[in-house]
Amino acid sequence: MNRLPVYLGALLAAILIRVGAAEAACGDISIAEMNWGSAAVAAHIDEIILEHGYDCEVTLVPGDTIPTFTSMLTKAQPDMAPEFWINAVRAPLAKAIGENRLLLGAEILQEGAVEGWWVPAFIIEAHPEIRTVDDALVRPDLFPSPRSPGRAAIQSCPDDWSCQATTRNLFRAFGAADKGFELLEPATAEALDASIASAFETKTGWLGYYWAPTAALGKYPMARLSFGVTHNQVEWENCTAVPGCASPQRNSYPTSQAFTLVTQEFTEKAAPAMDYIRTRQWSNATINGILAWQEENRASNRKTAEHFLKTHEEVWSKWVLPLVQERVRTALQ
Repeated sequence: MNRLPVYLGALLAAILIRVGAAEAACGDISIAEMNWGSAAVAAHIDEIILEHGYDCEVTLVPGDTIPTFTSMLTKAQPDMAPEFWINAVRAPLAKAIGENRLLLGAEILQEGAVEGWWVPAFIIEAHPEIRTVDDALVRPDLFPSPRSPGRAAIQSCPDDWSCQATTRNLFRAFGAADKGFELLEPATAEALDASIASAFETKTGWLGYYWAPTAALGKYPMARLSFGVTHNQVEWENCTAVPGCASPQRNSYPTSQAFTLVTQEFTEKAAPAMDYIRTRQWSNATINGILAWQEENRASNRKTAEHFLKTHEEVWSKWVLPLVQERVRTALQ
């Protein structure tokens, strides 16, 4: 029996079902535009793709982690949070997913959000033996303090950031002061970024706390150092992240996961788009580069989203069907 016609018929039917899904009507959708760079740009990318690719009516609303989660949980609004960091709400989120009230889409940050102590890539190129925090601490001469001649420096965070406590505790856990280092705490995020910019302009060593995805790491090639130990969550919660902990131990930063979060209502109103929501993710290198472009061009989140869609088709075309790709391309012309 020739099974080829049967197989081809089934394949054609599957293709028509997917195309039909892409063409199905989509409802009114609200998306949280979170108040940090990568998530805000993602919201505008979603707006463009959902509106033009799936005929959704999209409204962007201001968002932040806890307020957005609470509103989605209690009011089913907004319908979607494109980049939702789950560490702060793991237990209630798991409960909401178990009750079919909320649903996780793709892990949008492919490698997760990463924190740590970084050095410029040019330091590693000149001194390939430096791979860990301990390696850097035995070379205070490479990381001169801009404030104290003869001393080395580790850059920390502004005092209203939670990473200030972790950096202070790790500074003590690694005995950095005894190795000739002082801890510098910039007053603002802009001052922290300026210290990195100055290091690259003068080709001077820099060592300190930073995170990704960010515009700075898209503009300035940096290398994250190993702390030489695995992340200890118990130690982290009981001491590393506790301001003024009496006896901090060596530890490393956790990797924070960020997913797309949608309500159950979203899966009903925008069912044709769920394949997209379950697929869409990007690398930190991609996001860093996009955020650097945004900063250099002083572009809005909308313009940055359009720039991404026009210049990174090799990334987003994998998220959607050819029919949706063509609709988005046409809209961007």
